[in-house]
Amino acid sequence: MPKRLIALDADGVLLDFHAGYAGAWQRAFGKRPPERDPHAYWPMDRWEVERLDEARRAHFRSHFDETFWTSVPPIEGAIEACHRLHDAGFELVCVSALELEYEAARLRNLRDLGFPIERVVATGNAPGERSPKADAIEELDPQAFVDDYLPYLRGIPAHVHTALVLRAPNGSPNTGSEMALARSVHHDLAAFATHWLER
Repeated sequence: MPKRLIALDADGVLLDFHAGYAGAWQRAFGKRPPERDPHAYWPMDRWEVERLDEARRAHFRSHFDETFWTSVPPIEGAIEACHRLHDAGFELVCVSALELEYEAARLRNLRDLGFPIERVVATGNAPGERSPKADAIEELDPQAFVDDYLPYLRGIPAHVHTALVLRAPNGSPNTGSEMALARSVHHDLAAFATHWLER
């Protein structure tokens, strides 16, 4: 029997990185930024934030720390979607383009929120033509892999069902000929779960 395993991205699929970004900005600079475009794909476009010089950028980045990675809020409906998949007999693993030092923090974040996920694989985010997640997906050999960033579907083994979450269309990289890399496309994880369980 093949493994009943589904691999899930974190930011944009399970967790609301945009909200976390605004929170990090507030911790760094003392004020939560107002929303500029609720349909923006990238957080710098979503929030009304200034362009930072090198010193202030380093100060902001220092707030993407253990506190940050253990406190990113969930995307609406994602916890319930995971429980539906888990209750149907699927093991869920989070594959995140995160530095290894924050792998345990990400798992703690997911567990504290009530996600039925017992494992996080942090792949780092090395640039290149092949997804930094491809090796992990090849080793895990899941039935499906769900991500919200089209370039991360590059190099995924052909027998793995690739599902793309299309969120926040403004400035989205999820366009063009590479859309063929996605075997299915969904509004959010809840829509994927419904699709997967009704096959």
